[in-house]
Amino acid sequence: MKTTRARSICSTSVGHLPTTHPANTGDRLGVEINRRTLMPLLGASAALLMMTGKARAQQVRLPKIAADVPGPASGTAIGKEYVETIGRMAYVWGYALVNSHNRRAGFAYVTSQNGNVPGWNGGTLPMAPIGYNSMLDDYIKPDQTFVACPNQDVVYGAGYFALDKEPVVFQVPDFGNRFWVYALYDARTDEFAEIGKPYGTKPGFYLMVGPNWKGETPAGINAVVRSSTELAFVAPRIFKDDNTADTKAVQTVLGPVMFYPLSQFDGKMKTTDWSKVPHFPMPPGPGGETKWVVPEKFFDQLPGVMKQVAPLPGEEALYGWINSAFEAAAGDPAIKEALVESFMAADKEIIAPLFQWKNNGRTAGNGWYSPVNNAQWGTDYLNRTGTAKSNMYDNKPDETKYIYRDVDSEGQQLHGKNAYTVTFPKGQLPPVKGFWSMTLYNEHHLFTPNELNRYSLGTKSKFLQYNPDGSLTLHFGAKSPGRDKEANWVPAPDGNFSLYIRAYWAEKAILDGSWMPPNVAKVA
Repeated sequence: MKTTRARSICSTSVGHLPTTHPANTGDRLGVEINRRTLMPLLGASAALLMMTGKARAQQVRLPKIAADVPGPASGTAIGKEYVETIGRMAYVWGYALVNSHNRRAGFAYVTSQNGNVPGWNGGTLPMAPIGYNSMLDDYIKPDQTFVACPNQDVVYGAGYFALDKEPVVFQVPDFGNRFWVYALYDARTDEFAEIGKPYGTKPGFYLMVGPNWKGETPAGINAVVRSSTELAFVAPRIFKDDNTADTKAVQTVLGPVMFYPLSQFDGKMKTTDWSKVPHFPMPPGPGGETKWVVPEKFFDQLPGVMKQVAPLPGEEALYGWINSAFEAAAGDPAIKEALVESFMAADKEIIAPLFQWKNNGRTAGNGWYSPVNNAQWGTDYLNRTGTAKSNMYDNKPDETKYIYRDVDSEGQQLHGKNAYTVTFPKGQLPPVKGFWSMTLYNEHHLFTPNELNRYSLGTKSKFLQYNPDGSLTLHFGAKSPGRDKEANWVPAPDGNFSLYIRAYWAEKAILDGSWMPPNVAKVA
């Protein structure tokens, strides 16, 4: 009887269990008896289902690392609209990386055509073979077009490296009280070392290595700094005053600013007379900065760059997503065409507007803007790309705070036909431990030659004239503000221009935004 009863209940689905509708106490008692009888039987039926394999629960292993997460399946059908979406994202993400690699290729090509020695390209830009650097001996000249937004506060140097080939030794001379910094960048334009006056770096020899280097550090090396990518770029910046005396004085510390392969290290401080390096011939520039990222070539360039630049933690899925689109495009001409068209659209619709300062960074008050996370971008791809487009190779904020604008206090585009002033109240100059300046750039974020050969004013300008109340007024425009004011005047081109403040080794008030630059007043 028990077996027959159990078999009967087990063969009855829960959806068909008998129900009662009690109308009196006796009926309620019947319901209670039914419940008491039913509950053990339900437990028995569940146990039986588990034993027969019809009710099993097995935990799937949850992903703990990036490699545990499956990516797009190879061979998946991809439509035009989908690949265009990935293409735009890939263009924004990869813009700075392709930019860096193309600039390095430019250095390699030019120097290979000119004896593979350091020199000045066109007599204006420091350029050296891969693995070395070159230095100027004065401010950069106004006709260079390699990089947008150069300054005339420092003596620049430059060098690109392939650290998978060989580590690089660099020398730090005794700069005394002079401000200096060696900005070392990886392929993403992130800085990977802190070398300079703000960090108390001592004179001596230092070693720069790639991500996979495991060699022995030679005796005599003060410290080792490691790039996260095999590509590295250096831009030494050595401050000097805007006068002949300091131009002469700075030469003694420029000579030992040298980078060279580890195989050439002998423990002795080397020196170069940078004023005597050769000048490489250079064809006329394009009118703006060299176009380092060409959307029509992006399809052929980005995959190779991605193989050389390992994903940051968390970027593995992004790499898989981008690679899936490139894989599909490689096997389907129509998909490739759609992908290339997405690059061209992104360049025009997303990248080009980043050249305007109002679209670059965030507000710094009074109509000015400032970049965010510069040279420590991480996954801040928008700001990384904005800077790569408008003014490549920013310093970290604690080294340099950049503040810029295109418009006057009324929101109108700055133009040379008008006259403008910027007045710092007494005691309200940019608060810095290093130096500050305000630079004027033309519509291409470059210099336009002028009769004063002057493109900025600031700490370097010992000739500035202050107002009787202690305030400082700077003048900008194509026409002279009057002979009595010309010491404080930066001539503008007869066209659109922008203004750009640099605060090297800024005080906390600039970094936290409690100090704001004054507005730009149109006076004529």
